[in-house]
Amino acid sequence: MVPADIRLKADLWVSAYLNRLRLADIPAYVTRKGDPTAGTVLVKVALLDGTARAFERGYDLTTGTRLWRLMAEGSEREVDAALTRAGQRDPDLWVIELEHKAGRTLLDEDGLSA
Repeated sequence: MVPADIRLKADLWVSAYLNRLRLADIPAYVTRKGDPTAGTVLVKVALLDGTARAFERGYDLTTGTRLWRLMAEGSEREVDAALTRAGQRDPDLWVIELEHKAGRTLLDEDGLSA
């Protein structure tokens, strides 16, 4: 059994996530490449109507589980500005951008919480 605190390398997680998106016919792009080992990953979904959402991984302190939480939402320009600010604070940051009218990210599906 693998200990719960062991994490996948960022580049491996990104590669697997992009593959899952491709299989679901969801266009996705790496718009910022961070540290391959320990970089934080943010996911932006463009809703194709001028708005977007961005998600970051976090922790539920009450259960100790990982989860994806909304970090920014609004016009695509506002969300991009939030991602730019995050990148200025964290040079190791990865940003994945995807496009889906309904906002589907696959982040809430099994296999992407680690």
